[in-house]
Amino acid sequence: MSDWLEHTVQVEVEVPIDFVWSLWSDLEQMPMWMKWIKSVQILPENPELSRWKLASGAFEFSWLSRIVKIIPHQIIQWESVDGLPNRGAIRFYDRHTSSIVKLTVSYAIPGILGQIMDNLFLGRIVESTIQADLNRFRDYALLAKAKESDVET
Repeated sequence: MSDWLEHTVQVEVEVPIDFVWSLWSDLEQMPMWMKWIKSVQILPENPELSRWKLASGAFEFSWLSRIVKIIPHQIIQWESVDGLPNRGAIRFYDRHTSSIVKLTVSYAIPGILGQIMDNLFLGRIVESTIQADLNRFRDYALLAKAKESDVET
């Protein structure tokens, strides 16, 4: 029996929603701003599926993920179908000249181990890591938007 641990973080990005969406919906670019994600590969035979690799220090995990819901400029929701059990959603909120990006990630850890690890350190480590990931995404989006603006002028 596993317990599901869930974390939600968000960031405001000073770029329009269409630009934020175009960056985030390109899943293979995620290692550019997600510290623990080593690679993401969309499966050519089924674009709803992607193979993910997570690595930090001495450990490495992989899983196959399936997009279960997608509404352009609003939400991408996923769940793992093998490997590391996880699910979540990335939500986008349009603020006209800026965007709110809200990430919710859930993952399964076996029973009592999950409760102990979450209370001691795992929850804080995961939450601070994904918040840092969103902050890196914000910086990445701002830089990409600035480069795009330079090209246009």
